[in-house]
Amino acid sequence: MVSFSSQVDFSLPHIKIRDLNKYYQVQDNQVHALKNINLDIPHGKIFGIIGKSGAGKSSLIRTLNGLEKPSEGSILIQQHNLAELKHAELIQLRQRIGMIFQHFNLLSAKTVSENVALPLKIAHVKKTDIEQRVDEVLQLVGLSDKAQHYPSQLSGGQKQRVGIARALVHHPEILLCDEATSALDPESTSVVLSLLKEINQKLGITIVLITHEMQVIREICDQVVVIDHGEIVESGQVWSVFSNPQQAITQELLNLEQLDLPFDLLSQPNDADSAVILKLRYRSELQESPDLKVIFQQFEDKVNLYQSHIDTIQQHLIGSFIVAVPQQLFNLDELKQKLQAYAFDIEVLGYAKPTH
Repeated sequence: MVSFSSQVDFSLPHIKIRDLNKYYQVQDNQVHALKNINLDIPHGKIFGIIGKSGAGKSSLIRTLNGLEKPSEGSILIQQHNLAELKHAELIQLRQRIGMIFQHFNLLSAKTVSENVALPLKIAHVKKTDIEQRVDEVLQLVGLSDKAQHYPSQLSGGQKQRVGIARALVHHPEILLCDEATSALDPESTSVVLSLLKEINQKLGITIVLITHEMQVIREICDQVVVIDHGEIVESGQVWSVFSNPQQAITQELLNLEQLDLPFDLLSQPNDADSAVILKLRYRSELQESPDLKVIFQQFEDKVNLYQSHIDTIQQHLIGSFIVAVPQQLFNLDELKQKLQAYAFDIEVLGYAKPTH
């Protein structure tokens, strides 16, 4: 029997996916749901997978827990290839992987305690051990006082915390979260995300979080991949992807700040008094926030600020300015060279004649 707990090499990926393809036959058509997926998910991190509905997220998570077999490629968990596991070993693996669902999947006729205990009962764990473990996980998720309540007596956020307790009851090493906050209001979402982060930090559990909400990724994930039409189109540290999204789908998911300028942008200057409208984007570590005085001193002439945005993600400042500068002395290449220590990207948005 394969052991998934002993002799773990934490320098190797917890989950390693190579050249994964998944095809479905839908009537007379073959659907290519996952296309050459390659991923390394490290131990003890919160790893986000984001994409729109139909992007392939659900297919991916079902292959990770062994509910779907890859059409091509391999999935290794702790260096064990899922395709090579015997039936009994696959069952053992699934006990090491907790699942948290969008719609909770609680049994309405059973109490909170009974819902949480169900996986242990199915595994024929001793009753005294079940009671002890259920008490432990309910305390961890802050629902000890709800043990004898029924799901109908709980809020959505409380139901999801029951779902998390049930997923933890087997001492899993991996938690797969499938749109775990999509059915929740903002306050409950915040509570659940804080709980997942606490579980990750206290227990060192690897969390794979599938969502279509960038705010969820922003709140708790260490790394993120963007999936679109079955393909990974972008990946990296969350702060890096957020500060400089390369793909249109990522920019759309991020819902980047919209231009809100008091004038219309032109593609060419209409007279000598037109100004160049620039967008400067910057990022820095939190303790090295940019000195705005130094930045604006690099311009040859006056600078008018029309829009700014700043965010803090993973101890990094990420922000942008939209400014107007006179075109007479403007040289984009020279400005980029002067500001290379402060702004990683300078974009000409267009031209206008701002009113002062």
